[in-house]
Amino acid sequence: MELTNNLSEKALYYKVVKRAITGDEQAYAELFKRYKDSVYFMILKMVNNRTDAEDLMFEAFEKAFTSLNYYSPQFAFSTWLFKIASNNTIDFIRKKKAKIVSLDKDDINPDDRGYINSVPADVLNPEEETIRKQRAEFMREKVAMLKGRYRKLIELRYFEEYSYEEIAQELAIPLGTVKAQLFRARELLLNILQNSEIARENERV
Repeated sequence: MELTNNLSEKALYYKVVKRAITGDEQAYAELFKRYKDSVYFMILKMVNNRTDAEDLMFEAFEKAFTSLNYYSPQFAFSTWLFKIASNNTIDFIRKKKAKIVSLDKDDINPDDRGYINSVPADVLNPEEETIRKQRAEFMREKVAMLKGRYRKLIELRYFEEYSYEEIAQELAIPLGTVKAQLFRARELLLNILQNSEIARENERV
């Protein structure tokens, strides 16, 4: 029975992934809602820091959503997503230790090389680029719903890729304030994404 349930869940979320690949905004919200906690706690075990874990969780979803064209159904979506999150977190830890900047392929389990080999280095075709822009636009629309400072913090951190220190300097506020307000901004953004999914469910009733 458990195996059947797992297969059913895999099939269900593959349908959601296919919707997301075509640019369905609500599919992003469904995937985020379904996997955010699992991804967060996996990362938290690796970094042992809630602020970093929150940050890395959002980064993992951003990377996954902008790379959906490279997802292969031969892997469970959750496995693919967790691998992205894990690799990104390992890279973060190595950068933080100032030893190795990029993830060495030799550190990847041979069973997981399909993830790397399935990602071509060439430029996306026009259709794929359009879908990718739609995904980015979806996230920007949700971020735009944040007010004032919270919106600016998210934009600087995730769209402009500023470090915490650079944000503090840009906004002329203490580093501790940046971290505290970014944590609150992420909570608000999460609520917006979840409410998007609730609205979709209400439309189905």
